[in-house]
Amino acid sequence: MEKKYTQIAFVSFSESSKLYSFGTNDETLKVNDQVVVETVRGLEVGTIMKENQVFEDIPSDIEIKPVIRKATQKDLQDVEDNKIAAQAALKVCEEAVSAHGLDMHLIEAEYTLDRSKIIFVYVADDRVDFRELLKDLATKFKCRIELRQIGPRNKAKIVGGLGTCGMETCCSRFLNDFDVVSINMAKNQLLALNVQKLSGQCGKLMCCLKYEDAQYKEMREGLPKLNSQIEYKGNRYRVTSMNVLLKQAKIENKEDVQFLDFSELWPEIDWTKR
Repeated sequence: MEKKYTQIAFVSFSESSKLYSFGTNDETLKVNDQVVVETVRGLEVGTIMKENQVFEDIPSDIEIKPVIRKATQKDLQDVEDNKIAAQAALKVCEEAVSAHGLDMHLIEAEYTLDRSKIIFVYVADDRVDFRELLKDLATKFKCRIELRQIGPRNKAKIVGGLGTCGMETCCSRFLNDFDVVSINMAKNQLLALNVQKLSGQCGKLMCCLKYEDAQYKEMREGLPKLNSQIEYKGNRYRVTSMNVLLKQAKIENKEDVQFLDFSELWPEIDWTKR
């Protein structure tokens, strides 16, 4: 018989600030309570991050996993014990990977709460045939094994570190999903196209290029492209650089170089609204 829930609990897990929804009928649950929930991976312990949302009756066509119970002291101790066991399991798996000669780099291992499953996270340049490795690991651990391949951005999120700004990397601090970041975003901000300087620890373009892209597009609206030819006081000039924050441009020709405000070069645009 299908279980009916009257409340949605919003739970996050230690590795992410993202909120996940679970069904419950327990009206005593409150913010910061630790709970045991059923996820697609198995049983896990998470933390309630906001007040439950109450429904008269959650629609039956919404598939939702349940909150099993409030976490007990034993559950919390099991979590700590599992972390220690997972580190030992990671070393065993690394030895097995080496023995099978597989080109894969293990990042972390994690047990579900009841140790019915262990997840090994790895990075690899290509697809890996790990069928024999799975058989070997299943024999050693006597539980379900999941080998999960991730990309370089997810690896950076797990490993963490400091960005070029001196702060903790955005991916490990608060990003839950990765947006597409293109070199055009650097062009919109008139940055030097040095891919090495524009790349994060993952080797991909830095996520922060995305944050101000819309604002730079708006500020550059109506402006010519760099190296465009313009006329100023009867002479032809080339636009060699622009600072859209200070609203200043550098124009030059063979005889002259000028540093001018946008309002002087393009008075038809209302710069007070930008």
